[in-house]
Amino acid sequence: MSTSSSHRPVDVQFDCLPLRSVTRLDPPLDASPALISKWKRIKSAIQNHGTHNSYYLHNATCRFFVTNNPDAGMIAFKFEGVLFTDTADSKAIRCCLSVNLDQENVPWLEQHVVDWFAESVSNAVIEEFNQFIQAGDSQKTKQRIEQLEKTLADSGGFLGMGL
Repeated sequence: MSTSSSHRPVDVQFDCLPLRSVTRLDPPLDASPALISKWKRIKSAIQNHGTHNSYYLHNATCRFFVTNNPDAGMIAFKFEGVLFTDTADSKAIRCCLSVNLDQENVPWLEQHVVDWFAESVSNAVIEEFNQFIQAGDSQKTKQRIEQLEKTLADSGGFLGMGL
């Protein structure tokens, strides 16, 4: 029996865009159709959910391994959407994701099982995001935010270009 832990039972990967960092809602003039489509989804997320304590997760996958062989027993989903944190930005609390089956290599897989795993993606993402938060240095982040707020207050609400 192998005790190798080279792969985990659940593998979650994503790019994360803090919605509070989005400063414009119109795409660049030379944007590709795919980028314009993503820009519209991000704009919609901001309009529906706001920017406070919300993060847009994209270029995202979640793979579940149901056997110890990733070549026989893997169910993969692509997802995109918004993750929300608590008021202190210290814990993920819920997600609003669009989840689609991407690939699978499980011959005995049935549709109700695919549906159950698709619903499980949000729970896996929340746990992964919480690990992401814990791995970061939240104290330094709080200090940067406090410094930015102080600079903003001292400048009368203007940042950059000496305004």
